[in-house]
Amino acid sequence: MGIWIAVAIVLFVLGSMMALKPSGIDQRLDRLRMTARRLGLNPKLVACPDWVKGKDHEYGRGMLGQYGLVLDNVQMPHSRYQAIDGQWRPDTSLTDSNQTMPSSFYLDKTPLKLPASIEPFVKALLIKANSIVIYWEDIAYVRPSTNPSYKSFEIEPDLLVLKAQLEQWALQMQASPRRPYDSRDMDGNDVYSRGINSQGVNSKMLNKNF
Repeated sequence: MGIWIAVAIVLFVLGSMMALKPSGIDQRLDRLRMTARRLGLNPKLVACPDWVKGKDHEYGRGMLGQYGLVLDNVQMPHSRYQAIDGQWRPDTSLTDSNQTMPSSFYLDKTPLKLPASIEPFVKALLIKANSIVIYWEDIAYVRPSTNPSYKSFEIEPDLLVLKAQLEQWALQMQASPRRPYDSRDMDGNDVYSRGINSQGVNSKMLNKNF
């Protein structure tokens, strides 16, 4: 009788230890994020922003990986983009004085050019001041059902491509003509928006110029 009790205790302990052990997907995801952190991509798991299509293609639903760079001595205009058909398209909900910001078109129709194991899961891009952030389903990168060709040794090369693209998009934004940071006159009127209205700037002109 005592032997069976001892066996039951051992099995219970082993079962508890196995339950506490991270799953294979969790271990892969942890490795992905640790590598991203080492490369300076500052990975975080965040709630899907309300302007981004998340779970089941619904805005603001679920959780997403947030990877990004903080760039020294860089100032960029506030912009948001959605990943559509392998390109960046401006988020038209981001407006200023009821006018779509020209900065929202600087990366319009720019190809993502990311690894095939990352690009299908990319959702959006946020650019603000000296930071550039990409939102994507990083768990899909390590899940066998969504990335059956996953190989651990490809994590770093893939993330290096992602980092290089973030830097390239940031340079592209910085090099583009952009709004002055203080664009209001002494009466508090937005000179920049008034200039847009008087000059008749529209999306066709923006696409042509940028």
